[in-house]
Amino acid sequence: MPTPRETILAALHARLSALPATALRGDVLPERVPAEGLLILRDGEPGEPEVTLSPLRYHYQHRAEIEAVVQGTARDAAFDTLTASIGAALAVDRTLGGLCDWVEAEAPRPVDLPVEGAASLKAAVIPVILHYTTADPLA
Repeated sequence: MPTPRETILAALHARLSALPATALRGDVLPERVPAEGLLILRDGEPGEPEVTLSPLRYHYQHRAEIEAVVQGTARDAAFDTLTASIGAALAVDRTLGGLCDWVEAEAPRPVDLPVEGAASLKAAVIPVILHYTTADPLA
């Protein structure tokens, strides 16, 4: 049985997989970026939880990361469309079907990455904060 953390990350990946861009989880950047863009979900850090007693509960603000990458001549517009689609996908259900208390993304900080012999990449890391509670930090 997967832990709540894994269940939430899998649900977030499934939500990203519904977008037109290719969504990977924990993979390396492939040699070719699909025309629709590429998203790579990184599990990130759960951070130090707040703890409540009686009953014992661990309240996390888990910081996952989405690497968003586009390539091509209209990469600025494609990047804008891709990041807006991520925001819209998260806004549909901020609890990921009741799996967590709240999901919120932070603003991306895009950078242009030159590629020798090809169109440059536009990429950014988009932090996503997952608020959830568990009874055991390992479960």
